[in-house]
Amino acid sequence: MTTKQKLREAEHIAEQLFAAAESRGLIVAGKTENQLNTEIFQLADELFGIKKYWHKRIIRSGPNTLHPYKENPPDLFLQNDDILFFDFGPIVEDWEADLGRTYVIGNDPHKLRLKRDIEDAWQTAKTWFHQHSTLSGADYFHYVASLAEQKGWTFGGEIAGHLIGEFPHERLEPGNYGLYVHPSNHNDMFAPDANGQPREWILEVHFVDRELQIGGFHEQLLT
Repeated sequence: MTTKQKLREAEHIAEQLFAAAESRGLIVAGKTENQLNTEIFQLADELFGIKKYWHKRIIRSGPNTLHPYKENPPDLFLQNDDILFFDFGPIVEDWEADLGRTYVIGNDPHKLRLKRDIEDAWQTAKTWFHQHSTLSGADYFHYVASLAEQKGWTFGGEIAGHLIGEFPHERLEPGNYGLYVHPSNHNDMFAPDANGQPREWILEVHFVDRELQIGGFHEQLLT
């Protein structure tokens, strides 16, 4: 099985985990982000035997959805008519998944539009990427960020994606953006890795509305 197939298989498990969290009614108001995080961690172990994650597990709701990955905002209770997102990186048989999804509790039209716009932008950005055979991380970042403005939002992330692979993959070092979709990465995303193999990338889209204090996030395998 190829690297791409292994990564897709790991991502499929993560998608099943998120779907199970929904179907079991775990995403409800009245519990804290940390409580829901623990419940999904336990569910991953129960369903798939997953105990390891290659990055911190994130659930953010309400105003916490404005914060990018590296921040650690205080734990909040999920509210009625809330918006929240998951960002989990489970390791499935030594292969990394990295999946992000947005959920809306209730029927607030602005939050539902934000969720929909993020999902649409992710698909648009994926299509645009695959129309290229050479593309710098910086150019791709600027394109993804421009989609937020087109839809009336602000891009909330410091990056718009990163390398993914077998655990542990090529080291993602703070301050070294060569393996990120970042304005400082002028390397070709289509260039091979140190072993001459194609790199596989994750695309992440984080849109926010700072006035309404809401944000959403969508992340999955790009290549």
